Amino acid sequence: MALLTAYHLAGVGVAGFLFVASARVWGKRHLYLLGTLLIIISSAWGGASGTNYKSLLWARVIQGVGLAPFEALVNASVGDLYFVHERGIRMALSNLALFGGAFFTPVLVGKITHSIGWPWSFYLISIFCGVMLPFIVFFCPETAYRRDATFNTDITGERRHSMPLQDSAQTTKTEPHSDPSPSSSIPTSFDQENKARNTTPAKAPYLQTLSPFNGRKTSESFFKLLLRPLPLFAHPAILWATLIQGTMIGWTVMIGVVLAAIFLAPPLWFDEVKTGYMYTGPFIGAILGFVVAGLLADWSAKWMTRHNRGVYEPEFRIILVIPQLIFGCAGLYGFGITANNVTKYGWFWPDFFFSLEVLGMVLGAVASALYIVDAHREIAVEAFTCLLIFKNIFSFGLAWQAYPWIVDGGIAKIFNVIA
Repeated sequence: MALLTAYHLAGVGVAGFLFVASARVWGKRHLYLLGTLLIIISSAWGGASGTNYKSLLWARVIQGVGLAPFEALVNASVGDLYFVHERGIRMALSNLALFGGAFFTPVLVGKITHSIGWPWSFYLISIFCGVMLPFIVFFCPETAYRRDATFNTDITGERRHSMPLQDSAQTTKTEPHSDPSPSSSIPTSFDQENKARNTTPAKAPYLQTLSPFNGRKTSESFFKLLLRPLPLFAHPAILWATLIQGTMIGWTVMIGVVLAAIFLAPPLWFDEVKTGYMYTGPFIGAILGFVVAGLLADWSAKWMTRHNRGVYEPEFRIILVIPQLIFGCAGLYGFGITANNVTKYGWFWPDFFFSLEVLGMVLGAVASALYIVDAHREIAVEAFTCLLIFKNIFSFGLAWQAYPWIVDGGIAKIFNVIA
């Protein structure tokens, strides 16, 4: 059954690589619509697979393809919609929706599987996404626009307008009665910027905003953009964010894979309902991660900006990795020790340390996403592609080999090394 998770993650990684280039060229709206439709179809397909394992496996792969736009593009959409000082709580909320949903679902799925059968865990996803589709169609407009560079204040930085004003003042002082030269009729870059700022494009009609496409967002080639994320793995900031977020997500997937093997076996002999309830702790950890990240992200950035003479630096977001290190490592280390001897520690302490690991994972995800959006918003979509590819391929490998690895090395030893 672990392969169903592994191939699902592989589908997310491969599709995200393709979809992000499409988002750069044509925007994000059409991908949110496509992703929702694919999840509806593949979930109904998975529920109808019955005993055909190969059919269920391909349904899970297509589910991963449908999930890819939401994993890859939502954080970039937050950067499109909000100013720097507004992104912290929104980024934390988007990560809570992603990870909190991932950990709350198993709590319900165990009971659903026991009561009405596992196919309904797929059918219900299809039903709920079908209900969600009209909301995406009518209330999820395009967030990517081709705007003048002067409006991208967190990309272009501060504009220095003092020089043209000084030149003008000196000219007025030294030549008060001179006639304007022919060159004075030529608009300067300063004039062009003012004109761009004062020119507001007409608002598109509502019916036009419902179109999946509303023009290209860049003149660059799709195939050039398709390959652009690959060299970014060598970019120090992107590599840092990839490791901070991707590894913690991978260890979380690994815990989920081995969790059933630990608690379904003796001495606890949990059934699917009780095993599902074990995800209550991680769900609480995700909520606590949202609360801590929401409280610290913007507040800490504003506090450090005040003490930096009013100058904001994207590196202020990195402060969140300190609690990530504390909670994440404590969770991994504690889970290894307690899960290795459930006879002594029971079910509570492994679940408790699992929740700490998830708390650290959410903090790392928020910290890395905020830093990427604030420091490199012009390549944020490509950067999130790198994160998507790494975390899903890494998680694919762990899901594929987690159980044999645990059997050969032992739970305590493996998780102590990871921590």
